[in-house]
Amino acid sequence: MKVNVIKRAKEVLDIEAQAIKGLKPRLGRDFQKALSLILKTKGRVVVSGMGKTGIIAQKLSATLASTGTPSLFLHTAEAIHGDLGKVTCDDVVIILSNSGSTDEMKQLLPLLKKIGARIIALTGNLSSSLAKYSDAVLDISVKKEACPLGLAPTASTTAALAMADALAVCLIELKGFKEKDFAFFHPGGALGRRLLLRVEDIMRRGQGNPIIHEDKKVSEVLLKITQARAGSATVVDKEGRLKGIFTDGDLRRHLGVDRDLPRRKIKDVMTKNPTSVNKEMLAAEAMRILQDKKIDELPVVDKNMRPIGLLDVQDLLKAGLV
Repeated sequence: MKVNVIKRAKEVLDIEAQAIKGLKPRLGRDFQKALSLILKTKGRVVVSGMGKTGIIAQKLSATLASTGTPSLFLHTAEAIHGDLGKVTCDDVVIILSNSGSTDEMKQLLPLLKKIGARIIALTGNLSSSLAKYSDAVLDISVKKEACPLGLAPTASTTAALAMADALAVCLIELKGFKEKDFAFFHPGGALGRRLLLRVEDIMRRGQGNPIIHEDKKVSEVLLKITQARAGSATVVDKEGRLKGIFTDGDLRRHLGVDRDLPRRKIKDVMTKNPTSVNKEMLAAEAMRILQDKKIDELPVVDKNMRPIGLLDVQDLLKAGLV
């Protein structure tokens, strides 16, 4: 039998798109009540499911946890074999089940009620045991599955995922969850690094931060830079305040035209009044300064303009900010 796969694929997408669109008219009092239950809970949001819908439940739990709502996943079948101990009377339990009437579900629901947890149902069967036991019921029923046999969960799991995302996104806004909060829960990701990492976290200190007096000779500065394995040295006056910076670029610019360069005082060949940053600045902001000014090093200074560190573009690269 020949199958027009492109035509069939389009039909699948149409069926699943219609499944999502069909959810919109059903959003109402129970959706608002579900959000209220989650916002008011003193415990966690326990998300439960099994089979294909269980995978959607795991995704919802992960989304909630990463956006400021403490959550864990509880497999429906495992719950009645010991894992029910994870649930407390302070928790809200969100259960995803298309039929809402599996044997495991029928055993689990009275136990959850006995514990005292509140229940939110995402189900395709409003007459099911799950719907009857729940404090808020979200209808995720679909007219048909995209599967030609009408058996494999397809449109129904898409509808479950979309409704779960609607809950999670509304919670983000109701809680006033911001980028900096998201970054806190994702410190290992790119966003976390951009929003959490500060200059002081990666700046070079001590021997890695060569600081030289402005009356010292270039030859002494080069030795100190080499010892520090740095690309520059910060130049200070007698009070220890920032006066300039001497970089590899400064060396190259003067070396070809001044045979006496090694004997010159560093103050005569340094870059004066260089751009500097403070240790509290976000590393990502410092990276933008380096890129905008097309430079590779930034002195880090305190409020009195005394150097306390050195930020090199290589340090930012190692931190994964580029």
